[in-house]
Amino acid sequence: MKLYSLSVLYKGESKTVLLKAAYDVSSFSFFQRSSVQEFMTFTSQLIVERSAKGSRASVKEQEYLCHVYVRNDSLAGVVIADSEYPSRVAFTLLEKVLDEFSKQVDRIDWPTGSPDTIQYTGLDSQLSRYQNPREADPMTKVQAELDETKIILHNTMESLLERGEKLDDLVSKSEVLGIQSKAFYKTARKQNSCCAVM
Repeated sequence: MKLYSLSVLYKGESKTVLLKAAYDVSSFSFFQRSSVQEFMTFTSQLIVERSAKGSRASVKEQEYLCHVYVRNDSLAGVVIADSEYPSRVAFTLLEKVLDEFSKQVDRIDWPTGSPDTIQYTGLDSQLSRYQNPREADPMTKVQAELDETKIILHNTMESLLERGEKLDDLVSKSEVLGIQSKAFYKTARKQNSCCAVM
């Protein structure tokens, strides 16, 4: 079981803004890490953009699961994990992080914030702590709350896209991804290897 990223975002009217993120890309080769990290950011933003306010969902892409929680106040969180990581624990983590974030970061800063301007330091420690879900999740009261919440599992990333849209087209148009990351995506897609992310 592995957590790869934990992100806090703001779902704006016209675009989704990354506010803060933590990554664990140690299982990828050194030369792939920056591209993998960019793809995690890209995927997190795309999932939040396509998710309704007040919703929780899990989106499967290859052997990864992206868990998203978009609150009614437009604050959103995304956890990217392997498919073995328990969904309930991922959503517990998201709820905890978003609660902490909203208490520490003034709401007026959310629409215009960025990882460089937002002063919140809890993500790295939470990502590390929740790597082992059995030790990190003694809070069983959240289980009942999550059992009552309908969590949608999309079969693939393509099912999240609008009719006629292709992930390849979104990647090529993305302003978040650099040239090297786009080339990495194309190569990984062609090889359909286990190191292809999102």
